[in-house]
Amino acid sequence: MATIVGAYGAITDATKETQDLCHQVKTDVEEETGKKYVEFKAVKYRSQPVSGTNFLIKVHVGGEDYIHLIIFRDLLNKGGKVSLTNVKSHQTKVSPL
Repeated sequence: MATIVGAYGAITDATKETQDLCHQVKTDVEEETGKKYVEFKAVKYRSQPVSGTNFLIKVHVGGEDYIHLIIFRDLLNKGGKVSLTNVKSHQTKVSPL
């Protein structure tokens, strides 16, 4: 099946790659939310190919609490820089991604 540029793909289980992306922006997330996270585990994600890739990731941050992150990774031939685009707090396990 072909990937449509600009559209988010299907929701899938998080991978080592998505967990690594989360760790790269964890400090930025903590600054944005004003919280320190002991647990910070990517559980689900979907990606959007653009001029690079947007990752929309559901992250478990302890107890019943989840956050949604949008992380942008630039094209690898442009350095592959990773940056936090948005944080959506107060999410749950069943909040739509």
